[in-house]
Amino acid sequence: MPIDSLIDALPQLLDGLKNTILLTIFSLILGSTLGIALAIGRSYGGRLLAFGVYLYEKVLRGIPLLVLFFLIYFGLTEVGIDLDPFPAAILGLGLRSAAYQAQIYRGAINSIPTGQTLAAYSLGMSRLKTIRYIILPQVIRLSIPGWSNELTIVLKDTSIAFSIGVIELMRQGRYIYALDYNLVLPVLLLIALIYFVIVFSINKGLGYLEKKYKLLGLQT
Repeated sequence: MPIDSLIDALPQLLDGLKNTILLTIFSLILGSTLGIALAIGRSYGGRLLAFGVYLYEKVLRGIPLLVLFFLIYFGLTEVGIDLDPFPAAILGLGLRSAAYQAQIYRGAINSIPTGQTLAAYSLGMSRLKTIRYIILPQVIRLSIPGWSNELTIVLKDTSIAFSIGVIELMRQGRYIYALDYNLVLPVLLLIALIYFVIVFSINKGLGYLEKKYKLLGLQT
């Protein structure tokens, strides 16, 4: 019976899910860190830096993720850099996510009234301290809606990492139904259900955080 086979295969799928979650977390850490830096660089840097950030965003958003994976995993070997599939996938997802997150954070920065920056300067705060203590705390809170969407996108895009050999949820599923093609549809439906439950739970949780930390007057 397919249901019995799915129950037997569930521990294997959960092992793949663990890698999917780890891949999502590490990719988001890289994407968020670089995305904030890019947003600050484009908002407060000079013209040359702002143009460099703009070019980065355009290029990384314009390359399909599968192609980016291949460029990193196979292309870097041509210059003597050999990465295992898992870190290569983190790098690809993180770099691509940073291009989108930079726009999220930059939009949040632009929504903060310039009077706050001027007030900080009038109190003797440097630009760096103003960004750290005045701008960034508000940017993080204002970015929750956009960041939650990016989180779910990165989570779902981890399924493409099986193309370079990452043993995540989709690849574990493929191992299972490769042994019995009668399980193709049941396994894929179970994987889809797992993704749906996780994405739904994340959206609910981040929706609660958005309401809790909403900045009145800056969010509607």
